Amino acid sequence: MSFDVSHPEVRDVVRRALEEDIGAGDVTSASCVPADRIAAGTFFARQDLVLAGVELLPLIYELRGGVDEFELLAASGDSARDGQPVAKVRGPAHRLLECERVSLNFLQRLSGVATLARRYVDAVAGTGCRILDTRKTTPGLRRLEKMAAAAGGVVNHRLGLFDAILIKNNHITAAGGITNALENAAGAGLPIEIEVRTRAELEEALAWGAPRLLLDNLTPAEAAEWIRFIDGRAMVELSGGITLDTVRPFAETGADFISCGAITHSAVAVDLNFRLSWS
Repeated sequence: MSFDVSHPEVRDVVRRALEEDIGAGDVTSASCVPADRIAAGTFFARQDLVLAGVELLPLIYELRGGVDEFELLAASGDSARDGQPVAKVRGPAHRLLECERVSLNFLQRLSGVATLARRYVDAVAGTGCRILDTRKTTPGLRRLEKMAAAAGGVVNHRLGLFDAILIKNNHITAAGGITNALENAAGAGLPIEIEVRTRAELEEALAWGAPRLLLDNLTPAEAAEWIRFIDGRAMVELSGGITLDTVRPFAETGADFISCGAITHSAVAVDLNFRLSWS
């Protein structure tokens, strides 16, 4: 997933963020800064990070009437060092000031996701295992957070409930078992993955020909044993409380994928700053 800021969902969430913050107007800037003042500003990284969301800045300014000049100095997915400038802008001071917090909120949150994603990817380097994100995202920000995760180097899992079939334990219960669930899903024409919790379920799923299996809440040793038994008959995803400290032992089991909800639900916003000067 590329950082597509033209997508209607992205434009809508940016518009709503601006309305939420600015409301009827920025009373502080209006009261103390001359209306005709032109200013220049620079966005800086205040720590080492992986950048994500900087492409939103022109859209943010556009939705408030535009600026005179904008220069992107880095792109989503780039590593930025502490003190490194990542974008420059010049335009009406009121506009730069009223867009400052929304701009930083997006940059700090999305770059936090990308930075954590990169740490997971780096932790499994050389194993052949790929890191997946999940649907454990901030409501309303999923598309942006998944773009940020991809900027950090992870593979986007399904965007929602509509674009792939992932049969989990409650689906299996409701369907009446592994085989029933797989048979019922087979005609949908979508990728199918199924969670298996016991060796009996694993054998049943393999006998049916399930193309992809989700193994949840195993230890690395248990996962390695199950993957040896699978022996290439299906692709394997591991999940369940896998952290930065444990992700490499899981990756070394031979799994094809590891999904980590923490990349989006536990990412900490990183520090970026906006400095204004009178132009």
